[in-house]
Amino acid sequence: MSLVSLEDTITIALSVTDRHASAKWYNDMLGFEILYHADEVGWSELQTKTSGVTIGLGEQTEPAPGNCVPVFGTTDLDRARRALEQAMVRFDGETDTVEGMVKTATFYDPDGNALMLAEDLTKSA
Repeated sequence: MSLVSLEDTITIALSVTDRHASAKWYNDMLGFEILYHADEVGWSELQTKTSGVTIGLGEQTEPAPGNCVPVFGTTDLDRARRALEQAMVRFDGETDTVEGMVKTATFYDPDGNALMLAEDLTKSA
């Protein structure tokens, strides 16, 4: 049994300079469907050909190529975070919330690789 309960979704978050151009590239080159652009928060999301796996594009003025963060869906981020923190897992700051959209928290594996938990707030709206 695992410490936290995860959904059957994963988003692979990538850092890019132009989300719209990158989304078009992923659509044209790999056939990924553009799900949406959230311009107010600098985020775009595409559906890959694999069920439950999406690509998230986070717009940065200075992106970090090679910086890929797997984002695991969970129905109760606060509960999952508490369980991981009790197991001495290190988090990167506080939980971030985009009201009515998503709640996220970044944490690290023993080697310092960044991972993220995300709770979809649109499902409870």
